[in-house]
Amino acid sequence: MQRLVILSSILVLAVALASSGCARGKRQDDRPSGSMLSNLPFVYKMTVQQGNIITERMVNQVQFGMNPEQVRFLLGTPLLTDMFHTNRWDYIYTIRRGHQPMEIKRLTLWFEDDQLVSIEGFAQPDSAAALAALEEETQVVEVPDWRDDRGIITRTLNAVGVETTD
Repeated sequence: MQRLVILSSILVLAVALASSGCARGKRQDDRPSGSMLSNLPFVYKMTVQQGNIITERMVNQVQFGMNPEQVRFLLGTPLLTDMFHTNRWDYIYTIRRGHQPMEIKRLTLWFEDDQLVSIEGFAQPDSAAALAALEEETQVVEVPDWRDDRGIITRTLNAVGVETTD
């Protein structure tokens, strides 16, 4: 009799555990958070960058009316090209520095008849800033005149008529 009571209590316990495990469904806020130690401030987290690095300086060089090849030369190949909307290019850049929240920069370019017509996103082209940057980059370099600083042996051989190559 005691054996029957023990077996029945074990069976009831097993059924209760099995059914309680199935009762909990997956909630929306259940995200894998990694290790519990990863949230501590002394744990190193790498900087992770993904996507196209697009700066405001690069966007300032873009002009409306450019063809897709010219835009690709300035900004690079877009991260996303939609096969259903071939006239739309999306440049997305994300960076997560350590424990800081992720930064997201988006830039969307629209083309019509193979010409750039619209730009949406974190920056808009500014031709005045592009011209100022171009003037800043342009430098005049003075090259000194050529001096005869060949060695004494080379000058002597050249005076005798023997050609030497430096």
